[in-house]
Amino acid sequence: MTSFTASSIGMNNTYTDLVKQTFHFPQEGFDVGDNGYLEFNGVNLEYIIKKYGTPLKLSYLPKIGSQINKAKKMFQHAMKKHKYEGKYIYCYCTKSSHFSYVVEEALKHEINLETSYAYDIEIINALYRKRKITKDTTIICNGYKQKSYTSRIARLINTGFKNVIPILDNKEELDAYKRSVRQPFKLGIRVAAEEEPSFPFYTSRLGIRPRDILEFYVDHIEGYEHKFQLKMLHIFLNKGIKDDIYYWSELNKIINLYCQLKKICPELDSINIGGGFPIKHSLGFEYDYQFMINEIVGNIKKVCKKAKVPMPNIYTEFGSFTVGESMAHIYSIMGQKVQNDRETWYMIDSSFITTLPDTWGIGEKFLLLPINKWDNEYQKVVLGGITCDSHDYYDSEEHINEVFLPKLSDTQNEKDVSKNEKLYVGFFHTGAYQDQISGYGGIKHCLIPSPKHVIIGFDKNGKLEDWLHAREQTAQSMLKILGYK
Repeated sequence: MTSFTASSIGMNNTYTDLVKQTFHFPQEGFDVGDNGYLEFNGVNLEYIIKKYGTPLKLSYLPKIGSQINKAKKMFQHAMKKHKYEGKYIYCYCTKSSHFSYVVEEALKHEINLETSYAYDIEIINALYRKRKITKDTTIICNGYKQKSYTSRIARLINTGFKNVIPILDNKEELDAYKRSVRQPFKLGIRVAAEEEPSFPFYTSRLGIRPRDILEFYVDHIEGYEHKFQLKMLHIFLNKGIKDDIYYWSELNKIINLYCQLKKICPELDSINIGGGFPIKHSLGFEYDYQFMINEIVGNIKKVCKKAKVPMPNIYTEFGSFTVGESMAHIYSIMGQKVQNDRETWYMIDSSFITTLPDTWGIGEKFLLLPINKWDNEYQKVVLGGITCDSHDYYDSEEHINEVFLPKLSDTQNEKDVSKNEKLYVGFFHTGAYQDQISGYGGIKHCLIPSPKHVIIGFDKNGKLEDWLHAREQTAQSMLKILGYK
């Protein structure tokens, strides 16, 4: 990847020139068609926009399966390379997107599930009634659990779900299962990770301190194997899976703890490394997934060999990696405002706060590209939402602290037919967490409605089809929630 230079942002260049000077383009998932419109995973976005209008959310379901199979193949390759003796188990982290069309699409690819809260268990029950899962499906139950959660977990186990594994987040949680579970069950323990130095606290609030786990096992689990067995150690790092000293240090801590426990707990057979694979938020995204997986598998084997204990099964709980790259948010540029000599605003027909809350809440950057007008000149802009909040804007991309987009008309061409055509922009790989955080279908800031939602997937004959999953939220639906109706 090259960087922006004075020549690369010269005003005589088209937006196409800018992209091709800066990145390798086209690339997987993105190309510009003969019609001059961007294509997303081969989908004709001009057709989608003209059929449904904007603002809209677009879900491309086949991407979910391709991500799952990509991870499975890479772990299979790494285990073969290292002659690893354990298994790899892929779980989907439901909190990243709870929607039925997402979870059911993921389940087509032989995966298991991870839950975070009591109501997730109701989703598990619904999936079982629809025959999307069986009582043999592995269900990893994470989170700090209230009684409403532990009682639902107990009910699952008591009704014959054989592979429900509650992950103890604190020592007292085990007591809830002792009281309510009537048959043998499996357990996991979440290990409290040390946070990276940039965090305002030292240790994660989630999990049990590593120094307490051996003693807790001896005092409260050992000797009760006929009732419950410790099967899994779980760790998750907020920073994600990255090739740095912090990640490898924390991973090695849990591997060493596994080795210590394994010598006194023969039932223990799995390490869950959680989620944390990054997804593409820039055309300049570079991440060597296979290298990281090779290193993870190799590190686990090396430590286990040295300690002379069997290699554990490796579980992952990929959420963003599974579903993030399957969605796009598409907006129209309603108009341009020049507020001073240096800042040009493009106003979108929606709001970043209400539709992409991570851009506002944690400064997340998504992959931003224009949908059309790639042959126009470009300029530096700030994108503005239509709420009255001064923070409703987007002004930097992941690879540079600026945003460049095509001019609304081609100033070099007096006969430019695109002058009467809106500029459309897309934020891509937005499929994880945004609907959950913004509150799908609820009340939004300034009563900005949730946009329409279009889904693309395969029909029964294996052909792609598109359908409207949800219409744009109406004023009447909001008035009802607010108590005016």
